[in-house]
Amino acid sequence: MQNGALRGAVIAVAGAGGPAGRATLIRLAEAGATVVGADNDPARLAEAVDAARYANGGATVTGETVDLLDLDSTRAWASGIEKEFGRVDGLVHLVGGWRGGAKFDDTDLADWDLLEKLLVRTVQHTSLAFYDALQRAGDGRYLLISAAGASKPTAGNAAYSAAKAAAEAWTLAMADGFRKAGGEDGPKAAAAILVVKALVHDAMRAERPNAKFAGFTDVKELAEAIEGVWGRPAAELNGNRLWLTEKP
Repeated sequence: MQNGALRGAVIAVAGAGGPAGRATLIRLAEAGATVVGADNDPARLAEAVDAARYANGGATVTGETVDLLDLDSTRAWASGIEKEFGRVDGLVHLVGGWRGGAKFDDTDLADWDLLEKLLVRTVQHTSLAFYDALQRAGDGRYLLISAAGASKPTAGNAAYSAAKAAAEAWTLAMADGFRKAGGEDGPKAAAAILVVKALVHDAMRAERPNAKFAGFTDVKELAEAIEGVWGRPAAELNGNRLWLTEKP
């Protein structure tokens, strides 16, 4: 049953095949949006798209396998969405990945090599590819899902925290671009950061029934928060961190 809050909006979700992506596809489709997901795993993406369609009969939910590590491919994805649907109202960045250890001096720099690609390069490519379209939409939103560790790194998470911090800085630079483009009237589009400690979903709880998951954000709660940003003014959102967990 669609609630219609986002009826007419067209929203792209990068990293749509994981648990957070699936929850987000379902929530945005429920709100009436046309949702276009991308992932590098075709099977996982197809399952997420099917789940969103099944949960919301009549919703337009599509998926495309996109190499977000290639800027040209990412630009083609963005332009294809705008050409097919006439607009792009949002890009939700859910591409994830984690590597870490127990001690700072045990850090493997190969972890950084991987995380820089997953957590930074995909942000760079999606933000550059969707920047103009989000401004043309009039209410465009670029949403980065980040981690509290970017603000307070721990010894064993140096590579992960550094990559998240870099992604946040890039997103805030995008926000400044929106601010400057808006001039005295204020930004028409917004780039914002939703911050969690970590994410939890039903399968994790089933695997660890006695775990507390203290401070974790359920993927359904994250999806609800994502939907809610379109109900807030761009000037209020742009360049800000929206904390879904306690600040460190």
